[in-house]
Amino acid sequence: MQNTIEIECPQELLLGLHLDADQFADLVKEETAIALFREGRLSSGMAASWLGVPRAHFLLKAMQAGGATLLDNNEDDFLREISLL
Repeated sequence: MQNTIEIECPQELLLGLHLDADQFADLVKEETAIALFREGRLSSGMAASWLGVPRAHFLLKAMQAGGATLLDNNEDDFLREISLL
């Protein structure tokens, strides 16, 4: 089941960002997925699935553009990540 969320935004915002409504929706969705991943509230796999991209692509984007880290440099994170390989 898919859910749709409607967000109001003034036309001036879209004009200022040089985006149409669909591009803005994609931007909000991507930025939200990255933020939720960075906060530890969404897994990289779930975020990638939501965005319709491979997990590796999402992780690269989240680390490069979103300031996310892949691991917290502890053994539990390391073991969890290598188990997914």
